[in-house]
Amino acid sequence: KFNQPVSAIEVLINNIDDIPRAAEYAQKVNNPEVWSKIANAYLDRSQITEAIDSYIKAKDHTMYLQVISAAEIDGKFDQLIKYLLMARENIKDAQIDNALVFAYAKTEKITDLENFISNSNSVDYQRVGDRCYDEKHYEAAKLLFTATKNNAKIASCLVRLKQFQQAIDAAKKANTPKTWKELTMACVEAAEFKLAAVAGLNIIIHPDHLEELAQYYEEFGYSNEMISLLETGMGLDRAHVGIFTELGVLLAKYRPERLMEHCKQYYSKMNISKLLRVCERYQHWSEAVFLHSNYDQYDNAINIMIEHSPVAFNHDQFVNLLIKASNYDLYYKAILFYLDEQPEQVNELLRSLTTKIDLSKCVSVMRKTGYIALITPFLKSVQNANNKEVNEILNEIYLESFDYENLRQSITTYENFDQLTLAQNCERHTLLEFRRISAYLYRRIQKYEFSIALSKQDNIYRDAIETAQESGKVELVEDLLKFFVQKGEKEFITVTLYTCYELIRPDLAMEYAWRFNLFEFIMPYFIQITKELTSRVDTVQKKHEKREKEEEKKANQQLNQGMFMPTHDILPTALMIGPPPGSMPGMNMPPMGGMPPMGGMPPMGGIPPMGGMPPMGGMPPMGGMGGFGTNPFGPQ
Repeated sequence: KFNQPVSAIEVLINNIDDIPRAAEYAQKVNNPEVWSKIANAYLDRSQITEAIDSYIKAKDHTMYLQVISAAEIDGKFDQLIKYLLMARENIKDAQIDNALVFAYAKTEKITDLENFISNSNSVDYQRVGDRCYDEKHYEAAKLLFTATKNNAKIASCLVRLKQFQQAIDAAKKANTPKTWKELTMACVEAAEFKLAAVAGLNIIIHPDHLEELAQYYEEFGYSNEMISLLETGMGLDRAHVGIFTELGVLLAKYRPERLMEHCKQYYSKMNISKLLRVCERYQHWSEAVFLHSNYDQYDNAINIMIEHSPVAFNHDQFVNLLIKASNYDLYYKAILFYLDEQPEQVNELLRSLTTKIDLSKCVSVMRKTGYIALITPFLKSVQNANNKEVNEILNEIYLESFDYENLRQSITTYENFDQLTLAQNCERHTLLEFRRISAYLYRRIQKYEFSIALSKQDNIYRDAIETAQESGKVELVEDLLKFFVQKGEKEFITVTLYTCYELIRPDLAMEYAWRFNLFEFIMPYFIQITKELTSRVDTVQKKHEKREKEEEKKANQQLNQGMFMPTHDILPTALMIGPPPGSMPGMNMPPMGGMPPMGGMPPMGGIPPMGGMPPMGGMPPMGGMGGFGTNPFGPQ
C-alpha cells in the first residue's frame, strides 16, 4: 500500500493483527488519520493509555464518549484529563466538562478544578457533585455544591472533611432535618459532642428523626451525651412528647435511679404506653406501677404490685389503687395477697374496702384459708350490717376462743344467724356460760323444753323459771314446779309461783303445800291470789252497781222524755181526726183523760204515779215501782 498509509495501517491492524508494527508505522508516517486508526485499535484492546496518546496525536475527539467510559473504568484519569482538554479545544459538550471535573476530583487537582469552575463551562454541578460525594471526594464536591449554593450538601461535605464548625454554619443556612441529622451523627462519630449538641437540638424537635438519633448515640456508647441533649431539649419551645418519652427510655436503660423522678415530673407529657413497655422490659416495677396508675390502668398497677411486691409494694398506694379498680375479683386476690405477705395490715385493707366487697363472699374466701380469725376486728366493725355469714363466723370464732362475753353480746344484738345450730354447738361446750347461751338460744327459737332441760341440768334454775314463764305453757310451768318440789328447792318454788303466777292453778299449789308441808313457801302465792280474787270480786260488784245506776238513770231519762213529748209528735192522728160534736166544753169536746187540767180544764185521770213518787193531784196511785205498765198515751 505504497503512499496509502490509511490502507496500510488497516492491513496491519485488521489483517496482520500486528499492533506494535502498526504503532511503528504510525510513528513513521505521523498521519492524523493513521493515529486515529491505531487509537481505535488500542481502545478496542483496552489499552487506554496508548489509545489516549494516539487520539491526542491525531487530535481526534470523535470517540470521546467511549474514551471517557473506558478511562474511568480503567482509572486513567490523568491521561483522560489531557484528552478532555484536547477535546474541549474542538467541541463544547457538557459531558466532556462533567468528565473533566470528575477527573480533576479523582486526581485531587483541586486548584485546577477551582480554576476550571471559575471559567465558563457547561458542567452539571449538582450531578457531578453528587458523584464526587459518593466517591468520597468531599473537597471537590464541596466546591461543586458551593457553585450551586446547595448548603445541605455543603454541610455534608464539611462534615466529612471534619470541618464541623463550618458545617454547622452551612447547616443553619440549609436548615433541613436531614442535614442536621447527618451533621449530628457525624459529630457523634467524631466525638465532637459540643457541636453534636448544637446540631442535635435542631433535629430532636422533629419526632420522626428523634428515635433514630438516640439509637445512633447508643450504638457508639454515648448514652449520657444523648441524655444531656434531651434534657436541654426539654426547655425548647418546640419540645414535644417524644423528647420527654425518649429521655425516660434512656433513663430506664442507663440511669434508673433518676427514672422515678422523671416520671413524676413529666408523666403528663410522655407517651406512657411506650415508656411502660421499656419499664417492664428492664423490670422497673415501681415506675411501672406509677405510670399505670396515672394512665388509669389501676388493675395493671395492682397486679404488678402483687407479682413484684418486694420492690413495687406500698400499702397506702395499693389501697388507693384498689379502691379505683374495675375488676372486683382483685379485691379478693388482694385479700389473699395480704394474708401471705402483709397479714398485720389485712384488717386495714378490708376496712378500706367495706363498701366495695361482698361480705358473704369475703367470709367464704377467708374461711377457705383457715385464717378467718385474723380478720376478727374487721368483722366486728361491719357486724352492724347484720349479715348472716358475718354473724355466724364471728359466733364461731367466739365459741372456739371461749369468749362467751362477746358471743352473748353478738347473739343478743344481731339475730340473723342459724340459731339452732349455734345452740346445739354451745350445748356440748365444757364451759357453763356457753351452755347458758345455748339455753337462751333454745328459748329464743321457742324450743322451751330444750332450754328448760339444759338449765335444769346445770342448776341454772332462774333461767329455767324465766323460760317457762316466757313460754306461756301451763304444762311446762307445772312440770318445773313439780321438779322443784321433788328436788326440795323450796326457795325456787316461791320464785316460780311469783314469776309464773298467772300460769299456775291454785288447786295444784294448794295440793303441793298440803302434801309436802310447803305452806311457808307457798303462802305468798295464796296471799297474792286471795288478794287478787278479792280485788276481782270488788271490781265485779262495783261494775254491777255502776251498771244498775246507769240503767236506772237511763230509764228515768226515757220516762221524762215520754212525759214532755209534744202532742203533735205523740198523737198525730188525734190532731188530724176531729172530736165528736159536744165532747169538750165550749168546743163540744170531752176532757182528755190522764192530763192535768190546763187553764180551766178538768183534771185528767188514769195516769199512775211514777215509781215512788206521790200521786199527782186527783190521780190514783200505780202501786209501787214498775215500768210502763200500759201506754199512758193509748186510746181511751
